[in-house]
Amino acid sequence: MRLGRRVAEAAEIALATRKYVTVVDVLTGLRWVHTRHVESWRQGRAGSLEELAAVDAARMTDAAALLAEWAGDKGLIAGEAAYVSGSRDRSALRFTRDGSEEQERNFHRQWISPAMSETRRRRLAETQSRPPDLRVLVPQEPWRCAGCSDTGPYLIMEDASPYCLTCADMDHLVMLPAGNAALSRRAKKESGLSAVVVEYNPRRKRFERRGVLIEEAALARAEDLCLEDEDLRARRRTRDADRRAHQDVEFQARMAAEILRLFPGCPRADEIAAHAALRGSGRVGRTSAAKVLDESAITLAVVASVRHKDTAYDELLMNGVPRMTARAQIRDRIDAVLESWRTA
Repeated sequence: MRLGRRVAEAAEIALATRKYVTVVDVLTGLRWVHTRHVESWRQGRAGSLEELAAVDAARMTDAAALLAEWAGDKGLIAGEAAYVSGSRDRSALRFTRDGSEEQERNFHRQWISPAMSETRRRRLAETQSRPPDLRVLVPQEPWRCAGCSDTGPYLIMEDASPYCLTCADMDHLVMLPAGNAALSRRAKKESGLSAVVVEYNPRRKRFERRGVLIEEAALARAEDLCLEDEDLRARRRTRDADRRAHQDVEFQARMAAEILRLFPGCPRADEIAAHAALRGSGRVGRTSAAKVLDESAITLAVVASVRHKDTAYDELLMNGVPRMTARAQIRDRIDAVLESWRTA
């Protein structure tokens, strides 16, 4: 069955990356829902994940059943993941509009590799049992508070409706912009009430963290703590940067080797790997699939390079040709280049 094969591929990538796999991993791997849809759902901005998905509940149920079958064949350990909204009411999240409780429980199942240590299993269970951070949104469009009909720079969802911080009793909090991880972490820990501020980036098609709302006194205490060990953290940052740089070089070398395995005649495997796998770029080489050297993800990285360097694609875009039309016009050229690299 074609769906069964696709479910298995998505599950393999998640399992290789994290040593456990959930139904959400598979639904995003199948591209039935995007990461931004999952984030909106977790924020409480939709009544169910089905409302944001490209398929209906029946199809989602089929995927969950195929995942369970695949996990059983793999000898994975069954578990249950908690799904709680990041909205103020902390309501339980639903996968389907009208599904039964038994059907919903099937979506909460997760599958853990026997290779995961007991310590990591306990840590995973603890992490998943904690309620998620409250999420405050930077609105993208004009909006009105469901409580007072006013507006503002931030909103928080309650009962699937937007509320201003005053109506949500959070207007006493101060904004700490993102950028200083140690200060943000300590301020959040010191604050009795806090909320992460996120904004949707339409170019990258994902929600990005803009900062954290915390109590003013908590910010002052966190600043004092950061001053006490500033030198130690500076040395640690330098060491961590060196370690990440080494990891990137190693990963890019493995990606280049995989490119040459798939396309022996490729004349710029190192260049493609360095470009696609650049840390923080958001390119295909930084996806979870590419990190486990999934053949489809590696091929996409090569196709992207061919598109821009070996075809008239960029020129077509500059001349106003719609993106999908331009891609259709250069498809034969891409196929020809790839075929020559495969057979060289």
